[in-house]
Amino acid sequence: MKPINVGLLGIGTVGSGTFRVLQRNSEEISRRAGRAIRISVVADKDTARAQAIVGDAARVTADALEVVNDPQIDIVVELIGGYTVSKELVLKAIANGKHVVTANKALLALHGNEIFAAALKNGVTVAFEAAVGGGIPIIKSLREGLTANRIEWIAGIVNGTSNFILSEMRAKGAAFDDVLQEAQRLGFAEADPTFDIEGVDAAHKITIMAAICFGIPMQFSKAHVEGITKLTQDDIRYAEELGYRIKLLGIAKRKSAGFELRVHPTLIPTRQLIANVEGVMNAVLVKGDAVGQTMYYGAGAGAEPTASAVVADLVDVARMLTADPEHRVPHLAFQADQLSNAPILPMGEVETSYYLRLRVADKAGVLADITRILADQGISIEALVQKEPHAGEEQVDIIMLTHLTREKKIDAAIRRIEGLPVISGKITRIRMEALQ
Repeated sequence: MKPINVGLLGIGTVGSGTFRVLQRNSEEISRRAGRAIRISVVADKDTARAQAIVGDAARVTADALEVVNDPQIDIVVELIGGYTVSKELVLKAIANGKHVVTANKALLALHGNEIFAAALKNGVTVAFEAAVGGGIPIIKSLREGLTANRIEWIAGIVNGTSNFILSEMRAKGAAFDDVLQEAQRLGFAEADPTFDIEGVDAAHKITIMAAICFGIPMQFSKAHVEGITKLTQDDIRYAEELGYRIKLLGIAKRKSAGFELRVHPTLIPTRQLIANVEGVMNAVLVKGDAVGQTMYYGAGAGAEPTASAVVADLVDVARMLTADPEHRVPHLAFQADQLSNAPILPMGEVETSYYLRLRVADKAGVLADITRILADQGISIEALVQKEPHAGEEQVDIIMLTHLTREKKIDAAIRRIEGLPVISGKITRIRMEALQ
């Protein structure tokens, strides 16, 4: 049978890993796909480096458009990143009747609706397992393995950089800035780590997973996004003392009025498996009504872990090339005309529990004033710890854990409490999830 010809756009870390995996495991891959899959042309601006990687196995060009317009190419693999040039190339490949495999979470989170509509119109597919969770097969699990379930919620550690930073801060007692520099030195963080540490990367990924879980369009602009830059060593230590770990979670939940879609630092009980995921590893916890909880764990980035997902997508596309387009697995698990229009809930309507840290004057009556304000908002306290003042200090830390409440109520309570003359500075608020 005629081999599948692949055009590779970008041969950086993931692209070179994809080339190596395809070369090394070519026999296994061919047996699984039913035909050979080969990268026949590579587009990269650094043609000399690209040629050094592929040798005589593929043609190299600096012109990505040449690849997407090549009539001999069956599948285009987009590993350029970003969402301007990559969008144009992907849409052009689709218009030319080519299937697309991409690891580009930002592209899909922002423009996935347009891209999937174009693919449906042209009878091609867009595969994107590598866009979320590196080598973890989370997209296939959500789209196919859990298809019998009404998925109730999903929560994931899906950014290895932020997880490494939080793990090191907890284990070594180091400050955020120091650990970030170490992550950059080790290659776990980019020179500009903004997307990672501010939660944007995780928000791209939870947007994609939420769309598949709930059968809703991509709605990145409606996600609440909060990073880890404001976390202090005090909060990590206090969380540990109370039996919790702080992780940057992407969370999506089904509610009667719509869906929650949020990324933020979260206190998780230490007894939960996901709370013990350390370093650059990723993990995703999914709750289905039939299966209960399932967890998916593994390397969330890296050349060959991500290449594993890219090649798996290539095999899937190769298997269904001759299939009727109307009977392929839908991009977002649900049929395109059956997507829900239920809204993404504003953050004020989100229900969760909270960790509050307050710096207060060490005097009588302070706690009574604070608890009265919380009671006025219908917020009950699950636990309260007042730390001993250091020698010569007239202020102490108070840590409170609340029961479940609505975010707009905690916002209103914080505004009033911060107005008390006995409160020093801003209140630290971190959301909590039991994940039960």
